[in-house]
Amino acid sequence: MKRVKNKVAVVTGAALGIGRATAIRLAEEGARVAITDVLDIPGAAVVAEIKKAGGDAAFWHLDVSKEAEVKRVMSEVAAKWGKIDVLVNNAGISGVNKPTDQLTEQEWDALMAVNVKGVFFCTKHAIPWLRKAGAGSIINLSSIYGIIGAGDVPAYHASKGAVAEMSKNDAITYAKEKIRVNSVHPGFIWTPMVKNFAESSGSADEARKALAALHPLGHIGEPDDIAWGIVYLASDESKFVTGSELVIDGGYTAR
Repeated sequence: MKRVKNKVAVVTGAALGIGRATAIRLAEEGARVAITDVLDIPGAAVVAEIKKAGGDAAFWHLDVSKEAEVKRVMSEVAAKWGKIDVLVNNAGISGVNKPTDQLTEQEWDALMAVNVKGVFFCTKHAIPWLRKAGAGSIINLSSIYGIIGAGDVPAYHASKGAVAEMSKNDAITYAKEKIRVNSVHPGFIWTPMVKNFAESSGSADEARKALAALHPLGHIGEPDDIAWGIVYLASDESKFVTGSELVIDGGYTAR
């Protein structure tokens, strides 16, 4: 079943982890996918994998913290495929794990430039193309840390809370134009970012077990667990869904 057939989707941070899985699943379901990332070699590998499976994709180098670059890439994607229907704001970094009173301004700003300003820039420069297409779906990756606190990575928490509220506000702003905006809130998903975070505190295997135990389902998530939720929000199956928080967390926030 081609759930997003003929749609053009831009996925940021698509070279690895959740972004990679999302791009692959969207392509499988019929979308033409713009793979964007600062990681050129892994990004090109995702394109090759999609094409080998019979899908359609292309890669653009994109630093979402640079507005001129974002504007150019959105225009080039639209020029290649004629439109943009879906934007997945997935690019993000975890930043340093320090208490708030020990964070430097530079550390705070570096994270916000990607996690918050990047969502702003991509949304800003995708909206004109979604508007031209007559409808669209924007899916912003927040986190369980955009809903609850955990006593660590304060800048990351702040950024993901910002993304959640940006999503709700934009959902109201653009609803009249049939542009839907939703946020997705993953629990711990075994991606390179989470693996690096886990390894910073010792053994990755032990850290993974500890993280798994935090989820009532008893295991950590996989990138596809999030990717399929994004496919739903990108598809017309979710035509009555906007301003929502799709929590995919193995029960973490239900405790």
